[in-house]
Amino acid sequence: MNLVARLVLAWLWALSWLPLAVQAAIGRGLGKLLWVLAGSRRRIALRNLELTMPEKSEAERRAIAYENFQWIARSFLERGLLWYASPERLRRLMHVEGDPGFAEREPGAVMWLAPHFVALDVAGQATQLFQNRPVGSIYQKQSIAAFDKAIRKGRVRFGNGDIYSRHEKALPLIRAIRKGVAFFNLPDMDFGEQDAVFVPFMGVPAATLTAPSKMAKSLKMKVQPVLAEMLPGGQGYRVRFMEPWTDFPTDDPAADAARMNEWIAAEVRRNPSQYYWVHKRFKTRPPGEPSLY
Repeated sequence: MNLVARLVLAWLWALSWLPLAVQAAIGRGLGKLLWVLAGSRRRIALRNLELTMPEKSEAERRAIAYENFQWIARSFLERGLLWYASPERLRRLMHVEGDPGFAEREPGAVMWLAPHFVALDVAGQATQLFQNRPVGSIYQKQSIAAFDKAIRKGRVRFGNGDIYSRHEKALPLIRAIRKGVAFFNLPDMDFGEQDAVFVPFMGVPAATLTAPSKMAKSLKMKVQPVLAEMLPGGQGYRVRFMEPWTDFPTDDPAADAARMNEWIAAEVRRNPSQYYWVHKRFKTRPPGEPSLY
């Protein structure tokens, strides 16, 4: 498997030298192919859209999911660009809005909230390219060593931070935050009932982590949302560093989780085809409820 992984990584490296418009065209073609081949993921995406956007017709939801597969395929191929291209090229491709230097100026602990849109990795690189504070994050450890090494190296190549496996203890990350590392936090996946509450996400009860609220409270963190989106063709990416939240965290982690989901839902409605719909966001159900999948 490592040989296959190295071949895939070599392919991503080779693609990274092409103009972005060419990479985008290849990615969209791959996405159309995956729409046909990846039946289980297609069904998950359509089910998520059915649950969260019942007001839309089946044809409208299917069109969103079809576009979504093309954006996801682009995001995979363009990781080669993010991992191997020069910082100068990436800065030219990133159209930054808002205040990327907030974390650099802020003397205390900082958390970026970055939900699972397809350009998540773009947002992560932007936090390193447009400010000088070290960045730390959490990732899903890969079973294939070559992929795991590439992700670890690629995601922090512009700074002196690190990424930490979700399966490891949180203490190394907390120590890094206390030493000045800004935390790039991905808060919107379903990891089960542990350390989670059921609060609405687009009208559906969703197991939502209370860790962002509790961590921000205990470490006195300032919280700034950051979102990236992919632009058509070779236009690059839009990265939005939003105003830091003044109403987060509170003394109520459940209310904070609901507030976070409301914000994510508003952004999903603004750009529905670029949310990560192929994940089983509603996998964990409240006691007694049947599976939604």
